[in-house]
Amino acid sequence: MAKEPRNIMNSDSSTSWPRGFWNLMFTQFQGAFSDNALRWLVIFPVLASVTLSDADKNGFASHASLLFAVPFLLFSTVGGWMADRFSKRSVMIGVKLGEIAIMLFAVLALASERQSLQLAAICLMGIHSTFFAPAKYGIMPEVLPVSKLSAGNGILELLTFIGIILGTFAGGWLSETLLHHEGWSGGILAVLAAIGFMASLGISKVPAADPGKKLNVNILGEIWSNLRVMKADRDLWRANWGNTAFFFVATLVQINLALFAQKVFHLKPTEQAWLQAALSLGIGAGSGLAGKLSSGRIEYGLIPPGAGLMALAGLWLGWPGIDKPEFTVALVLLGLGGGLFIVPIVSVLQHRPSPQTKGAVQGAASWLSWVGIAAAAITQTLLSGPAHLEYGQIFWVCGAVAALAGAFVAWSRPRATPEMLARWWN
Repeated sequence: MAKEPRNIMNSDSSTSWPRGFWNLMFTQFQGAFSDNALRWLVIFPVLASVTLSDADKNGFASHASLLFAVPFLLFSTVGGWMADRFSKRSVMIGVKLGEIAIMLFAVLALASERQSLQLAAICLMGIHSTFFAPAKYGIMPEVLPVSKLSAGNGILELLTFIGIILGTFAGGWLSETLLHHEGWSGGILAVLAAIGFMASLGISKVPAADPGKKLNVNILGEIWSNLRVMKADRDLWRANWGNTAFFFVATLVQINLALFAQKVFHLKPTEQAWLQAALSLGIGAGSGLAGKLSSGRIEYGLIPPGAGLMALAGLWLGWPGIDKPEFTVALVLLGLGGGLFIVPIVSVLQHRPSPQTKGAVQGAASWLSWVGIAAAAITQTLLSGPAHLEYGQIFWVCGAVAALAGAFVAWSRPRATPEMLARWWN
């Protein structure tokens, strides 16, 4: 039988945050910044090219996102196993050390101006994130009490998307400022990776959750086993699919946004970065707001309103004749709804698994989220190609998926939002 939701206030009334938590936050912020700076350093010059066709630009943007996703599909179960088998802090320190080597390779790739090497660097950063994500999310309930988990996730997502905003700006600015001198951009990212490694040394020490856990080299078998563990808990299972839907919509919006900005608004990379920033700012603000509104709970009632806001914003983004200021506001609202939607889901994925399976569950959830990301990259190609949809109409597809996700949550938990509103009223 599925467990009842555990919206129980923790008895720890301390208002302080452990120092190791802030080291984790900075480490995640730096990783999000560098991931996006590198990706847009590679993508923006291609989108700005006057010699490539729209089909070539569509294909490159989709392939770059797909290459970042492929490592998650191949290695997420290994990342989940490592997060359970070893101390999650040790895993993150090792991954950040590896990031230094990846960024040194990126220096070579960017300096050579060879797209194949640049795409390989993006793929390597995908591998880095594959191993970092289960440890990052899995350690949160080990260093924070339940009463701080939603707020902690709000801070994590807020700083992540601030990192995305600044990384997107940095990628656009560096791609223009250091045109044909991109190796210097890679050197900056390598220095930041070293700083991130130093910050990871201060993450709270935690023991290994299951030191005797064996690695299952059968990737599909391990994924299936982990999904069965999740399916035994109704809330955990639903949160897993909500997480996948979120990443599908977020990725499809981000890819389509870059193409829309170039094709419809005719924006340069640095100008496109403002739109990417508006989306990320909205998600960050929504995540912080969700943590505040949760008041020490895992607040399921935030999910349907968040999905509804995403759906309405998606409709507005695709409205014929929309101008850039209106488009920017719609992006912020889409992100705001996304933040309200994802924070309770992430908290469920962290809180409900047993200590021995947190890493495995995070690995399985990460795998499915990247199935969603890969599906979004493929969907973008199909919708803008064989389906002959305009870029604005693809935003409507994003809104429709969000609406379906919100409708399912409202149907499966019809009392969650009314009870949340009643608590606020009282």
